[in-house]
Amino acid sequence: MTYIDGFVLAVPTANRERFRAMAERVAKIFADHGALRVIENWGDDVPKGEVTDFYRAVQAKEDETVIFSFIEWPSKEARDKGNEAVAADPRMEQVPEEMNLMDPKRMIYGGFVPLVDEKGA
Repeated sequence: MTYIDGFVLAVPTANRERFRAMAERVAKIFADHGALRVIENWGDDVPKGEVTDFYRAVQAKEDETVIFSFIEWPSKEARDKGNEAVAADPRMEQVPEEMNLMDPKRMIYGGFVPLVDEKGA
């Protein structure tokens, strides 16, 4: 079964196109190093909860949108090897257009073992 890296972060809403461009550039690098899919999702219908929610998890501000993203790998071993290769890839150096795009300190992330993987028709 595959292995999933998941991410939740807040991006200033005004930076949507800059984020999309950065995500598209970086997704190709992850794919080059073994990722099966890279999915970047821009918050659209993200409710605010009474106790906790995505906004609180990343301390999103009023002018920010919550992003939910994941990278699918063939296995945890492929993920570990791929992440190591991505970190060493010179293409990962931040380009000027990506400066001050978001606050990476408020990103939450982790690796996950799928429990259910059902595909529809």
